Amino acid sequence: MIVKPLCAALGAVVLAGCVNVGIGGGKAPEQLLTLTSTATVATGTMREGRLDNALAVAVPAVPRHLDVARVPVQTGGNSLAYLADAFWVEKPASLFQRVLVETIRAGGSRMVVTGGELEYGARTQLDGELLAMDYDAAMSRVVVRFDAVLRQPDGTIRQRRFESEETGVLPTAAAVAPAMNRAANDVAAQVAQWVG
Repeated sequence: MIVKPLCAALGAVVLAGCVNVGIGGGKAPEQLLTLTSTATVATGTMREGRLDNALAVAVPAVPRHLDVARVPVQTGGNSLAYLADAFWVEKPASLFQRVLVETIRAGGSRMVVTGGELEYGARTQLDGELLAMDYDAAMSRVVVRFDAVLRQPDGTIRQRRFESEETGVLPTAAAVAPAMNRAANDVAAQVAQWVG
Protein backbone atom coordinates (compact mmCIF):
# COMPACT_ATOMS: atom_id res chain seq x y z
CA MET A 1 0.00 0.00 0.00
CA ILE A 2 2.92 2.34 0.56
CA VAL A 3 4.43 1.38 -2.80
CA LYS A 4 2.09 3.49 -5.00
CA PRO A 5 2.57 6.80 -3.12
CA LEU A 6 6.32 6.18 -2.94
CA CYS A 7 6.52 5.50 -6.70
CA ALA A 8 4.48 8.62 -7.43
CA ALA A 9 6.76 10.72 -5.21
CA LEU A 10 9.90 9.30 -6.85
CA GLY A 11 8.39 9.88 -10.31
CA ALA A 12 7.72 13.53 -9.45
CA VAL A 13 11.33 13.98 -8.27
CA VAL A 14 12.70 12.39 -11.47
CA LEU A 15 10.44 14.56 -13.67
CA ALA A 16 11.40 17.70 -11.78
CA GLY A 17 15.03 16.97 -12.59
CA CYS A 18 14.23 16.73 -16.33
CA VAL A 19 12.40 20.05 -16.73
CA ASN A 20 15.32 22.47 -16.23
CA VAL A 21 16.08 24.03 -19.63
CA GLY A 22 18.54 26.58 -18.31
CA ILE A 23 22.22 26.46 -19.18
CA GLY A 24 24.44 25.00 -16.48
CA GLY A 25 21.54 24.62 -14.07
CA GLY A 26 20.62 28.31 -14.38
CA LYS A 27 17.19 29.73 -14.95
CA ALA A 28 15.25 29.03 -18.12
CA PRO A 29 15.55 31.61 -20.94
CA GLU A 30 12.74 34.16 -21.13
CA GLN A 31 12.15 33.38 -24.80
CA LEU A 32 13.34 30.98 -27.48
CA LEU A 33 14.18 32.09 -31.01
CA THR A 34 13.03 30.39 -34.19
CA LEU A 35 12.97 30.90 -37.95
CA THR A 36 9.74 31.17 -39.91
CA SER A 37 9.34 31.06 -43.64
CA THR A 38 7.97 34.19 -45.29
CA ALA A 39 6.88 32.05 -48.26
CA THR A 40 4.10 29.67 -47.32
CA VAL A 41 2.02 27.04 -49.04
CA ALA A 42 -1.71 27.74 -48.76
CA THR A 43 -3.75 25.35 -46.65
CA GLY A 44 -5.37 22.71 -48.81
CA THR A 45 -2.74 22.92 -51.56
CA MET A 46 -2.16 19.46 -52.97
CA ARG A 47 0.68 18.19 -55.08
CA GLU A 48 0.93 14.83 -56.71
CA GLY A 49 3.80 13.17 -58.45
CA ARG A 50 6.23 10.32 -58.57
CA LEU A 51 8.87 9.88 -55.90
CA ASP A 52 11.60 9.60 -58.51
CA ASN A 53 10.74 13.14 -59.66
CA ALA A 54 10.59 14.58 -56.14
CA LEU A 55 13.26 16.74 -54.53
CA ALA A 56 14.63 15.55 -51.18
CA VAL A 57 15.95 18.30 -48.91
CA ALA A 58 18.33 17.05 -46.23
CA VAL A 59 19.21 18.72 -42.95
CA PRO A 60 22.43 20.55 -43.80
CA ALA A 61 25.72 19.75 -42.16
CA VAL A 62 27.10 22.45 -39.86
CA PRO A 63 30.43 23.35 -38.30
CA ARG A 64 30.67 22.71 -34.56
CA HIS A 65 29.92 26.27 -33.50
CA LEU A 66 26.46 25.95 -35.12
CA ASP A 67 25.70 22.53 -33.69
CA VAL A 68 24.22 24.12 -30.58
CA ALA A 69 21.04 26.02 -29.75
CA ARG A 70 22.93 29.31 -29.32
CA VAL A 71 23.62 32.27 -31.64
CA PRO A 72 27.35 32.45 -32.44
CA VAL A 73 29.08 35.82 -32.32
CA GLN A 74 32.19 36.40 -34.38
CA THR A 75 34.24 38.70 -32.16
CA GLY A 76 37.18 39.17 -34.51
CA GLY A 77 40.09 37.08 -35.71
CA ASN A 78 39.71 33.52 -34.53
CA SER A 79 37.56 34.19 -31.47
CA LEU A 80 33.95 33.24 -30.97
CA ALA A 81 31.35 33.84 -28.28
CA TYR A 82 27.60 33.30 -28.00
CA LEU A 83 24.98 36.03 -27.85
CA ALA A 84 23.67 36.58 -24.33
CA ASP A 85 20.06 35.53 -23.70
CA ALA A 86 19.67 34.17 -27.26
CA PHE A 87 18.65 30.53 -27.46
CA TRP A 88 17.22 28.78 -30.52
CA VAL A 89 14.19 26.55 -29.99
CA GLU A 90 16.26 23.84 -31.75
CA LYS A 91 19.55 23.63 -33.61
CA PRO A 92 20.01 26.04 -36.54
CA ALA A 93 20.40 23.30 -39.19
CA SER A 94 16.88 21.97 -38.58
CA LEU A 95 15.37 25.46 -38.46
CA PHE A 96 17.05 26.43 -41.74
CA GLN A 97 15.98 23.18 -43.44
CA ARG A 98 12.32 23.88 -42.62
CA VAL A 99 12.52 27.41 -44.05
CA LEU A 100 14.21 26.02 -47.15
CA VAL A 101 11.61 23.28 -47.64
CA GLU A 102 8.65 25.65 -47.20
CA THR A 103 10.18 28.22 -49.55
CA ILE A 104 10.81 25.65 -52.30
CA ARG A 105 7.31 24.20 -51.90
CA ALA A 106 5.71 27.64 -52.03
CA GLY A 107 7.68 28.66 -55.11
CA GLY A 108 6.37 26.16 -57.59
CA SER A 109 4.89 22.80 -58.34
CA ARG A 110 7.88 20.68 -57.30
CA MET A 111 7.14 17.96 -54.76
CA VAL A 112 9.55 18.22 -51.83
CA VAL A 113 10.16 15.39 -49.37
CA THR A 114 12.16 15.18 -46.17
CA GLY A 115 13.18 12.47 -43.76
CA GLY A 116 12.86 8.72 -43.75
CA GLU A 117 12.49 6.44 -46.74
CA LEU A 118 10.93 9.13 -48.95
CA GLU A 119 14.10 11.18 -48.74
CA TYR A 120 16.24 8.26 -49.86
CA GLY A 121 13.86 7.34 -52.69
CA ALA A 122 13.95 10.74 -54.36
CA ARG A 123 16.40 10.86 -57.25
CA THR A 124 17.08 14.59 -56.90
CA GLN A 125 18.78 15.48 -53.62
CA LEU A 126 19.53 18.88 -52.12
CA ASP A 127 22.15 18.76 -49.43
CA GLY A 128 24.93 21.02 -48.29
CA GLU A 129 26.51 22.80 -45.37
CA LEU A 130 25.17 25.72 -43.39
CA LEU A 131 28.48 27.50 -42.88
CA ALA A 132 27.22 30.56 -41.02
CA MET A 133 24.16 31.68 -39.15
CA ASP A 134 26.16 34.10 -37.04
CA TYR A 135 26.27 37.60 -35.64
CA ASP A 136 29.40 39.56 -36.60
CA ALA A 137 30.11 41.94 -33.70
CA ALA A 138 32.74 44.02 -35.53
CA MET A 139 30.38 44.73 -38.44
CA SER A 140 27.07 44.77 -36.49
CA ARG A 141 25.55 42.33 -38.94
CA VAL A 142 24.07 38.86 -39.18
CA VAL A 143 25.29 36.49 -41.87
CA VAL A 144 23.67 33.34 -43.26
CA ARG A 145 25.86 31.34 -45.64
CA PHE A 146 24.89 28.03 -47.23
CA ASP A 147 26.95 25.83 -49.56
CA ALA A 148 24.34 23.89 -51.53
CA VAL A 149 24.94 20.59 -53.32
CA LEU A 150 22.32 19.41 -55.81
CA ARG A 151 22.52 15.79 -56.98
CA GLN A 152 20.46 15.25 -60.11
CA PRO A 153 18.96 11.99 -61.46
CA ASP A 154 21.56 11.72 -64.25
CA GLY A 155 24.38 11.76 -61.69
CA THR A 156 25.31 15.41 -62.27
CA ILE A 157 26.32 17.28 -59.14
CA ARG A 158 25.97 21.05 -58.96
CA GLN A 159 27.40 23.19 -56.18
CA ARG A 160 26.78 26.81 -55.31
CA ARG A 161 27.34 29.15 -52.35
CA PHE A 162 24.49 31.39 -51.19
CA GLU A 163 24.80 34.22 -48.71
CA SER A 164 22.75 37.00 -47.22
CA GLU A 165 23.50 39.58 -44.57
CA GLU A 166 21.61 42.19 -42.59
CA THR A 167 23.61 45.17 -41.40
CA GLY A 168 23.11 47.71 -38.62
CA VAL A 169 21.93 45.02 -36.18
CA LEU A 170 22.29 45.63 -32.45
CA PRO A 171 23.86 42.80 -30.41
CA THR A 172 20.62 41.80 -28.67
CA ALA A 173 18.36 38.80 -29.13
CA ALA A 174 15.45 41.14 -29.95
CA ALA A 175 17.39 42.67 -32.85
CA VAL A 176 19.32 39.62 -34.06
CA ALA A 177 16.34 37.23 -34.29
CA PRO A 178 14.30 39.12 -36.94
CA ALA A 179 17.45 40.03 -38.89
CA MET A 180 18.52 36.38 -38.89
CA ASN A 181 15.05 35.36 -40.05
CA ARG A 182 15.18 37.81 -42.98
CA ALA A 183 18.66 36.65 -44.01
CA ALA A 184 17.70 32.95 -43.78
CA ASN A 185 14.59 33.58 -45.90
CA ASP A 186 16.66 35.46 -48.47
CA VAL A 187 19.10 32.55 -48.77
CA ALA A 188 16.20 30.08 -49.00
CA ALA A 189 14.62 32.14 -51.81
CA GLN A 190 17.92 32.17 -53.72
CA VAL A 191 18.24 28.40 -53.36
CA ALA A 192 14.60 27.84 -54.39
CA GLN A 193 15.15 29.82 -57.58
CA TRP A 194 18.35 27.87 -58.29
CA VAL A 195 16.78 24.40 -57.91
CA GLY A 196 13.69 25.42 -59.90
